[in-house]
Amino acid sequence: MTHLTRSLALGCSVLALAACGPEEIASPGTGGNITINNPPAPAPSPTPSPTPTPTQALVTPASGCPTIADADPGLAEEGTITGPTGTYRVCTLPARFDVSSTLPYVPGVLYRMNGRVDVGTDGGPAPDASDGLTDTNVTLTIQPGVIVYASGASFLNVNRGNMINASGTATRPIIFTSRDNVLGLNTDASSGQWGGLVLSGRAQVTDCIAPAATPGTVNCERQVEGAATPAIFGGATNAGSSGTLKYVQIRFSGFVLSGNNELQSLTTGGTQQDTTFENIMSFNSSDDGVEFFGGYVNMKRLIVVGAEDDSIDSDTGVKANLQYVIAAHNTNTHDTIIEADSDDLRDAVPRQNTRIANFTFIQGAPAAYGQAAIRIRGGTDYALINGILVSPQDECIRVQHAETVRSAEPSLDDVGVPIFRSVVMQCGTQAFIGSNGPTAPEVQEIFTTGSTANSFSFTPTLTNLYVNGANETGVAAADPKQLSSFFDTTDFIGAVRPTDTWYQGWTCNSVTANFGTGNTGACTTLPVYTEA
Repeated sequence: MTHLTRSLALGCSVLALAACGPEEIASPGTGGNITINNPPAPAPSPTPSPTPTPTQALVTPASGCPTIADADPGLAEEGTITGPTGTYRVCTLPARFDVSSTLPYVPGVLYRMNGRVDVGTDGGPAPDASDGLTDTNVTLTIQPGVIVYASGASFLNVNRGNMINASGTATRPIIFTSRDNVLGLNTDASSGQWGGLVLSGRAQVTDCIAPAATPGTVNCERQVEGAATPAIFGGATNAGSSGTLKYVQIRFSGFVLSGNNELQSLTTGGTQQDTTFENIMSFNSSDDGVEFFGGYVNMKRLIVVGAEDDSIDSDTGVKANLQYVIAAHNTNTHDTIIEADSDDLRDAVPRQNTRIANFTFIQGAPAAYGQAAIRIRGGTDYALINGILVSPQDECIRVQHAETVRSAEPSLDDVGVPIFRSVVMQCGTQAFIGSNGPTAPEVQEIFTTGSTANSFSFTPTLTNLYVNGANETGVAAADPKQLSSFFDTTDFIGAVRPTDTWYQGWTCNSVTANFGTGNTGACTTLPVYTEA
C-alpha cells in the first residue's frame, strides 16, 4: 500500500554550511557540488564505507508538462526553475481557459501565471443571452498539492458564467504564491509580489459603474479593484455558484498596479449564494487579506496573517457569514483588522450585512491612520459574536456615520445597530471611537448592552497566539445560529479551543503565527511531497 507523507526540503545541507543558498543548486536533484577541506583521510579499508544517504531529496523536474485535454492553447513548457527545494518543470498557463480544464498534480511541476489569466469569457450580468453575451461555462479544476506561482501584475480571474474548482485537502493544500517564494528569496516580511485570486459573479452589488444604474439591479455592475483591464462583476442573480475554494493558501500577493490600486489575496465580486469557501489562508498580502464586493460569501475557517491593509474588508452590499476566523498582523505597516461599509451611497440596497462568529483577532502594532482595530461605517450592518480582540496599543472599535447606528428599517434593508455578543477585548487607552454622527459613549453603550458577556477590559490568556486559555474558556458563549443557519452552534468564544485541530496540516508557519508541525512548513519555502 502506498502512503503519502510530506516533509519540508532543506535549502542547505544538513551540515549547515553558512554560505549555502539557492544559487548553489547546480543541477536537478544534486544540490550542487560542495567542497569541504577535511584532514587527509586514512587509507580505505578493504570494504569502503557506503556513501551516506541524504536525509531529504530535492525535487527533480518532470520530463514535461501535462496535456490539458481539449485546451487550446494548452500549457507552455518554459524550461525549469530552481530554488532551495529543488528544480521544477515550468508549465505556463494560457492567458484564457476557453474550455473546462484540469491542472493535475505532477511531481516536479510548477504552474506559472504570466500576466492575467481568465477562466472563460465574461458572460455578462444575466445568465442568459438577454445581455447579448453567452456563458462559456468553463470550469478550471485544480488538484490537491498543485502549486501555482506568478510575479508582477499576474492574477487569476474567474469570469461571470464560469467556475473554479480548487479543492485541496488537509494534507495537500493548493498553494498560490510568488516566483520569489519558489526561488527562496523571501523572508517573513516579504509581500506584494503578484496579484491574487478574483472570483467574479453576477449577484447583486451597489456603487454601480453606470451612474444611472439602480443598485442591486441587472444593470448595476462594477469593475474589479486593481485590474488594469476591465474585469466586471455584478448583476441580479443571487442563486448559483462561482465554484469552490477549499484548503487553499495564497501567499505574498497584492502587487501594486498604480497608486492606491492593488489586488488582495482573495477578491470576490458579486459571488453567488452557493459558492463554497472553506479553509483559506492569506499570508502577507500587501493590501487586504480578503475583500468582498457585494454578492454572497459564506466561509468557514479563514486565516489571515500579515495583511498590510485590512485583514477583512467588506463593502458594496455584500451579505457575508464567516465562522472560525484567525487574523494576526505582523510587524509591517498595517491598517485595521476589519473595515466595513455599505458604500459611498449609504442607503443603497442591498445594504451590507456581515456576521462573523468565533474569531480571534490579534492587532499587534497600532493601525495606520488611527482607524482602530475594527472600523464599521457607511451605514453597514455588522455582527460580531463569540470573539476575542487583542489590541493593547490601539483603540478597539470605531463606528462612523449616523446611518450605521440607527434603528432597523426594513424598507432600506437595514437591520439596525451593530451587534456584539460574547465579544471580549483588550484595548489601548481608549476602547471606542465615534465619528460623523455617533459619539464614543454611544459606541460603548451599543457594545456593552449587546451582551452581558461583552468586555472591553479583558485580560487574554491565549497560548501560541490564538489558542484559548483559562480566561477565554470562562466566557459564556452565544449561539451564532440565531443570526444565520449557516453557522454551527458553539459553546465557546474565539476561533480555537485547546482541543481544536482545524488549523493544522493545510497551513504554513511564520514568525507571526506558528500553526504546528505536520503542515506545509515555513511560508517562505515550498512543501515537498514524497511517497513512502
